[in-house]
Amino acid sequence: MPVIPINTPSATYNVTIAPNLLPTLHPRLRKLNPGKPFRPFIITSPNIWALWSKPFLASFKEPPTVLFHPAGERHKRMASVESLAQQLSTAGADRDALLLAFGGGVIGDITGFLAAIYMRGIRYVQIPTTLLAQVDSSIGGKTGVNLATGKNLIGSFHHPQAVFADTDLLRTLPPAELRAGLQESIKAGVIYDAKLFRYMEQNAEAILSASDPTKRNADTKALAKVVAASVRVKAEVVSQDEKESGLRMILNFGHTIGHAIEAATNYKQLLHGEAVAWGSIAALSVAVARNTISEKDANRIVNLILRYGPLPAFKATAEKLVALTSRDKKNRSGIRSFVLPTAIGKVEIVHNVTEPELLAATNAMLTLMHLR
Repeated sequence: MPVIPINTPSATYNVTIAPNLLPTLHPRLRKLNPGKPFRPFIITSPNIWALWSKPFLASFKEPPTVLFHPAGERHKRMASVESLAQQLSTAGADRDALLLAFGGGVIGDITGFLAAIYMRGIRYVQIPTTLLAQVDSSIGGKTGVNLATGKNLIGSFHHPQAVFADTDLLRTLPPAELRAGLQESIKAGVIYDAKLFRYMEQNAEAILSASDPTKRNADTKALAKVVAASVRVKAEVVSQDEKESGLRMILNFGHTIGHAIEAATNYKQLLHGEAVAWGSIAALSVAVARNTISEKDANRIVNLILRYGPLPAFKATAEKLVALTSRDKKNRSGIRSFVLPTAIGKVEIVHNVTEPELLAATNAMLTLMHLR
């Protein structure tokens, strides 16, 4: 059972990765809060609760209060935060409340933000149910919600007490959700861990068997290895740069154009990992044009991204996507920050990517999309 520590200046906690964690939750929560009273409140979506409520509640003598929030990026808005905060207040939640984020990235982000601002800050625990959330969004303390003009433009850094990644939860993921999560693992390999990248190249069939409904009983050791390696990348980066002042920005590879794609399609057409995959292909076009990466390595990365597809097509012009990148939260003084690979396992952060470069790269990405 991998237990991976996150050590930052403001918080230290563990990411526990194992099957069958849900039935052991309450003792684990007590261990996190020795001698401290806590009253758990679960924030989840109706579909997740319908699938997993029984094992979740197995270790609780008294059932916690459950608050429901719709799944989907379009519901990650300030109105949702206010609604959940009002429900917490009505249910009598005080500073001893402990929020349990039980869902994918949207549930985790909105619960963390709610915990950051409710009564000026209360405790919470991440219990991610999607692969993307287990390997990325549940770790590092980034919380927030979207505006109509861009993604995660309102938020706060607020770390959980712990992350419990129960790999059994991945068994009920739709294949597209699992594959979208694997795109974040590819990103981890591209930016930091060439060994993980090679493993995903050499073991694609075994890893993807977990996303095949006809092979749900297949050996999931390969997938579990990818989850643990991806978490270690996130842990190492976040531990060195808690609040994205430098190194942590490398985690945004593919996200500048990816977030623009999500905004352009009203968060309805693509999963986050799918949008990031297209954004990564666009970023690679910039890197190849600048000769920061060889065409051979760039082609390896593109081929692996497509191997873990299929990636859905979408409707948007290059001009619209580039315009939307001007609202990216990583921008400083109107200057776009961009993550470009220099080799598999290495990237650089640049601040001088021009609009013509972005237009050319985005057009190349859209051309590839239409050819497939």
